[in-house]
Amino acid sequence: MDVFVEIIPETHARQLRVIVDNRETRLHALWLRERSPDAETLDPRTGQRLIEAAALPLDLALIEASCRGDRIHLAFSDGHHADFALSDLVPASSDVIHEHWDASLAELPSADFERSLKDDGALAAMLESLERYGFVKVRGVPLTLDGMMPLVERLGPLRRTNWGGIADVKSIADAYDLTMTQRGLEPHTDNPYRDPIPGYIWLHCLSNADSGGDSTLADGFMAAERLRRQDPDAFDCLTRISTRFRYVDDSAHLVSEGPLIELDSRGEVVRVRYNNRTERIPPLPPEQLERYYAARRAFFALITDPDLTLTPKLAPGEMLIMDNYRLLHGRTAFRLSQGVRHLRQGYVDRDTTASRRLILRRQAGDNSLSRKESA
Repeated sequence: MDVFVEIIPETHARQLRVIVDNRETRLHALWLRERSPDAETLDPRTGQRLIEAAALPLDLALIEASCRGDRIHLAFSDGHHADFALSDLVPASSDVIHEHWDASLAELPSADFERSLKDDGALAAMLESLERYGFVKVRGVPLTLDGMMPLVERLGPLRRTNWGGIADVKSIADAYDLTMTQRGLEPHTDNPYRDPIPGYIWLHCLSNADSGGDSTLADGFMAAERLRRQDPDAFDCLTRISTRFRYVDDSAHLVSEGPLIELDSRGEVVRVRYNNRTERIPPLPPEQLERYYAARRAFFALITDPDLTLTPKLAPGEMLIMDNYRLLHGRTAFRLSQGVRHLRQGYVDRDTTASRRLILRRQAGDNSLSRKESA
């Protein structure tokens, strides 16, 4: 690996150039100083910052830079010295791979309940599949009302809502939500009227109607990227105009807002929202609304396109775990005359799920390193 570092003089010594194998990265002096990996700047155990970064001098400069192996030594104009690992300064390629998919996905990502419950490697594989595809189908879930809970507890607490913890999804006479009827449900994300929006949906099948009741799944990231290519103006509109979502009943009044397609600072799609039942677009100027309605229609055409839609039917003892920031899910209509459809649904937040996945990944890396060292 070829490494070259230098202070860029034309920036008043406030930038460092790092070139690794002909790939250049530029780093600001203040950015480097506030991340100095020493015990006076960062707590050795937590990594939390001990100095007040906002109090550092704005004209802070670099006065020395050198490289030895995979370590970079820097000296700053405030008298501070620091040694950085090269890997902490040069951005690596993202460790998150989102594999976009459509109806041609040959094999659904799957996991075994008992193995994921008892084996960290199996749990890690399940969580990596969930991150890659946005959903995973779990087999062998106990046919009890709280059958999913032992696996939920491997990740973190169940998210409670105004409906409690795990809710029944089945047809009832006095339905308080359309999920409790026999009608089909259009593709949607759950609960965009909450803040924060639930991160992952766990949908456990206890019994399913013989006729209908198939799940529908569409990759919201795939649909958003296809919209970006096919209709850039519609894509831009849905990332800029914020719409509102509202749910009100006798015991809850929930309102939140956000764009149908949300981007991160790099312009990558990180969240989709779509829920026709609860969306209430504000009374924007008519010209904006016309643009928004046309863009929303174009997006709807994609998320309902059969070429982008999977239609798995859950059998008793099977469960779908779905990324509620990415997956648009729905179902076909069903009839109770030929059977009973009873599913149980719960939510688990994103932070605990992501934390578990990353810890398991780190532990697997450490174990791999230990095996190499012992060999």
